[in-house]
Amino acid sequence: MDELGAHVSAAGGARNTPGRAAELESAVFQLFTKQPNRWAEPTISEAEAAAFLRAREEHGTRFCGAHDSYLINLSTPDDALWERSVRSFTRELERSTALRLDFVVTHPGNATDGDVPSGLHRNADGVTRALEEVPGTTRILLEITAGSGTSVGATFENLRTIIDAVPAPHRERVGVCFDTCHALAAGYDLVDDWDGVWAAFEDTLGFDRLGLFHLNDSKHPLGSRKDRHENIGDGFLGEAPFRKLMTDPRFTAIPKVLETPKGADGLEGDRMNLARLRSYRS
Repeated sequence: MDELGAHVSAAGGARNTPGRAAELESAVFQLFTKQPNRWAEPTISEAEAAAFLRAREEHGTRFCGAHDSYLINLSTPDDALWERSVRSFTRELERSTALRLDFVVTHPGNATDGDVPSGLHRNADGVTRALEEVPGTTRILLEITAGSGTSVGATFENLRTIIDAVPAPHRERVGVCFDTCHALAAGYDLVDDWDGVWAAFEDTLGFDRLGLFHLNDSKHPLGSRKDRHENIGDGFLGEAPFRKLMTDPRFTAIPKVLETPKGADGLEGDRMNLARLRSYRS
């Protein structure tokens, strides 16, 4: 099994996710630890955590993590929503730590008042509070966004600002998730300026911060600011950037997770997209 995987369903409990990843011949996967469109915050029992860890060992899982709730907004200027978001994000980190997950991916959120610098610092404050309350090794990965509306995190500089604002004792637990669709939508030209994009990433963030790829083609063109995922090779990225990514020695060991259309049976799309990516190595 390689460093490729997909977001898999946690229906029936987290214990079922390693087996679902194994059906895709993957030892890497991402899951939701709760329903992502609800504020309800379940807890992970000791029995559920133990069952998950047994399944992870049985199926040879090497790297796995969670994506946080879509409702969380750590950049909001609304004090009540910010507090609720921090509590929810902290519970997410607690569940992920109980499962001994490697990472939690989070969208930096929206500065709905248009004050991006303040939104970035509010985000860093929320991340810091969660890290202070939940010790462990689970990392928080800030996902680059498509830049739609009032969202923050669509530039490498935005992500670096958040990371730098997290105090040094906790900063090593913060990294970056690079979503290929989001990056193209935000204006990073992975098609015609591959080397330039990655030179800018290295200069601004450093490859030591790159913890995960979300591999998605884009239904919309460069700089569209629209977050719409497409099957690998079928969108405005096309095959070439994915071929480069799959053969670039800088990224060989970085885990890569699909968030592409699933298809009729929930696995058909993932199997097709994983096969395409694997074929690009040759």
